[in-house]
Amino acid sequence: MWKRNSLSIVLFLLLACFLAGQVWTGFLAHNQELADAHRAGLDLWGYLRSGHFVSATFENWESEFLQMGMYVLLTVTLRQKGSAESRPIDPEEEQERIAPGPAPWAVRRGGVWTSLYGHSLAIAFTALFLMSFCLHLAGSWRAEVEQQVARGRVPPTWWEHLCSSSFWFESFQNWQSEFLAVLALVILTIFLRQKDSPQSKPMAAPHSQTGD
Repeated sequence: MWKRNSLSIVLFLLLACFLAGQVWTGFLAHNQELADAHRAGLDLWGYLRSGHFVSATFENWESEFLQMGMYVLLTVTLRQKGSAESRPIDPEEEQERIAPGPAPWAVRRGGVWTSLYGHSLAIAFTALFLMSFCLHLAGSWRAEVEQQVARGRVPPTWWEHLCSSSFWFESFQNWQSEFLAVLALVILTIFLRQKDSPQSKPMAAPHSQTGD
């Protein structure tokens, strides 16, 4: 099991570790903010339902799913000469590698199922992005309402918050960093190598070689 699933297991453990760290440090930081404002603190369960936690968590998840979904779609038609992350410039250089074994059910069924399956990765990332965006909006709005009520001001409606610069600042500051990271990967794989990594070209491959 470890040999066949070690990558997903380690990634899941890292996710759980860092998420737990975010929960605990966010819990302490938010309660300190509440104490400074002479407001009652939250227990851990109350913090997990708070706008502070929900907004911060899904604000980041939203940008990750946007990045991966856009990358999946952009690499279908766009190319970058020399990058390991790009499909070959010449379609004739592409080779579809299929391991022995039965094809997925949707492929064997044919028709609309095959068509949906052929776009299922982009569909899944789109759905995850929209879910995260909505939860980010809900958490961010709740946090803004709590702040405005504490200051004795009229809280915004969710639509007013959606149209506010503060909400979009939260999103754009993450979105731009995600595309910066992808851009760096695309460009750096032209010139740099990482031995045995599927994200890298072979050590002896010329810089001009496109694809892995």
